[in-house]
Amino acid sequence: MPTETVAPAPVEAPERPITDDGDHDRFAHYAKKSDITRAYVTGEPIVALCGKKWVPSRDPSRFPICPTCAERKAAGWRP
Repeated sequence: MPTETVAPAPVEAPERPITDDGDHDRFAHYAKKSDITRAYVTGEPIVALCGKKWVPSRDPSRFPICPTCAERKAAGWRP
C-alpha cells in the first residue's frame, strides 16, 4: 500500500515596515532630536520633516540637507 507524503504549507516572510523607495537616502533630514536618539537605540523608523520614514544609521554631516526638509523648516514647520 503506497503512502502519501504531505508537503508543509509555505511560510510567509514577516512584513517589514515600509520606509521609502530610497530616493531620499542621499540627504540628511530634519527630525526631532529625541526621535533620532530613540531610533539609534531601538532601531525603530522615524519620520522626517519632509515625510520620509527611515531608520537613521549614518553620519548626517556627510550628506547635503534634504531640500524639502530645509524648505519646511524655513517656513516655520517644527520637527
